[in-house]
Amino acid sequence: MAADPSVPTAGDSPGTCVSLHLLGGFRLLRGAAPVVVPRGLQRVIALIGLRPGATRSQLAGLLWPEASEERALSSLRTALWRLRQDPCCPMSVTGDTVRLGPEVRLDVDDLVGTAARVRDGDDPRTAAGALAAGRHDLLPGWYDDWVLLDRERLRQLRLHMLEQVAGQHLAAGRHGEALEAALEAMAAEPLRETPHRLVVRIHLAEGNAFEAVHAFYVYRDLLRRELRLEPSPAMSALLDDTLAPIREASREGAVRPSPAGRRT
Repeated sequence: MAADPSVPTAGDSPGTCVSLHLLGGFRLLRGAAPVVVPRGLQRVIALIGLRPGATRSQLAGLLWPEASEERALSSLRTALWRLRQDPCCPMSVTGDTVRLGPEVRLDVDDLVGTAARVRDGDDPRTAAGALAAGRHDLLPGWYDDWVLLDRERLRQLRLHMLEQVAGQHLAAGRHGEALEAALEAMAAEPLRETPHRLVVRIHLAEGNAFEAVHAFYVYRDLLRRELRLEPSPAMSALLDDTLAPIREASREGAVRPSPAGRRT
């Protein structure tokens, strides 16, 4: 393991910041220099980052689920020994637990921290990275069970964060910011109803009835086409007052008798 020789590393010191990126793919940086890590050790580093304070037995069982406990623990000891020989990503071992060193910054922690601030009611304008945080999936192309579990956990965390940001902006009358957050959530999961419902509410709050009705029918058509489902009653109820005159006119047009033909 070594820093990429194409990136200057002069001036690195023991206190150089190490950043571990797992969203969008595995990347390890020491300062500004990428560190080349074999795939097998990438899995070890990534899991330790995602399971801070996990015991050796827990890590070994997740990394080598098909091996016996003794063999899995032996493989983990070998991996940790290799990491200590070339401390590209500092580890902290306390008793039977292993975690990343305190100087390692993990992008997943940034997403979790941003979501926590939004959940606790911080002014969403102060969470400048809320829309961009977690925009990429966790370790795409990795199919370990623990990766799939955390990928879905973080995806749901981000969706709820964006919806909370949109709701907070809407409640404060910041319709443009609310719409931006709702559309970001919609892009992340096009079939999820909550962001579409938020978009309808935002348009209605602005007095844009046409935009609200258009957004509703776009989602309804998408849902019918992809899943053969209808929007929930809660979403339909948002437009009851707006659509009532249109529905009434349609019913009247359907039952109105055709005029008799003129006699000659």
